[in-house]
Amino acid sequence: MRFPFPAVPWGRLALTLCTFLLAGCDGGNEVGDVSLGLFTTKDIKIESLTDPKVPGVTCHLSNIDADLDLADPSDTSLACRQTGPITTEMLADIDTSADGELLYRRSQSVLFKSLKLRRIFDAESQTLLYLAYSTKETSGSFKHALSSVPLWGTQAWRSSEPR
Repeated sequence: MRFPFPAVPWGRLALTLCTFLLAGCDGGNEVGDVSLGLFTTKDIKIESLTDPKVPGVTCHLSNIDADLDLADPSDTSLACRQTGPITTEMLADIDTSADGELLYRRSQSVLFKSLKLRRIFDAESQTLLYLAYSTKETSGSFKHALSSVPLWGTQAWRSSEPR
């Protein structure tokens, strides 16, 4: 007996599905990939991220990438530095709210966990704060890392009024 449904090319469907799933695995600006050993599928990935509104700041973000593993690689390290000019015009366009602005988001596991990077402006100390954090609780806490870029010595520095 023949069903009235058209024949499905399973090979082509599987290839299309794999291509779609791997499209989200782009390394972006990966600058380092360190293997954690011969008998593990875990690596330390290092990415270089330039702040889109303050291009004079570059952040390096490292975290564990566990291919073919359902582990929860939450530990993240973050270092942000001034790598070019920072001007008042650049700062005029940033979000100055207490929760700052989301700059980067990447899915980290099949269990709905993502890694996010936010910029927060501390107006009192004239410092840009960069916070990397995991959106899933691990061992009773949310993993996070913080780095700061002081505006002292940049064109964007605004001295306080005398009191």
